[in-house]
Amino acid sequence: MTMGIDPKDLTEDDLLRELRQLHATRTDTFLHGSGDALANHTERTRELEEEYLRRHPERQVDPERLREGARQR
Repeated sequence: MTMGIDPKDLTEDDLLRELRQLHATRTDTFLHGSGDALANHTERTRELEEEYLRRHPERQVDPERLREGARQR
């Protein structure tokens, strides 16, 4: 069940804006939202992240975010 605009219909800028907003509000939703609010937030985040990965399967990965990079620190 898609809440809001289907992620496939979002422009790149809109997709990134929505992802940033969801990530910014995650902690408050987790700590203080109802069960339904948390479930909806989780589902919408999943939808948007899946769309981003579909569009960017070869996205740039920061080597510092990998285990090997962390071990080298």
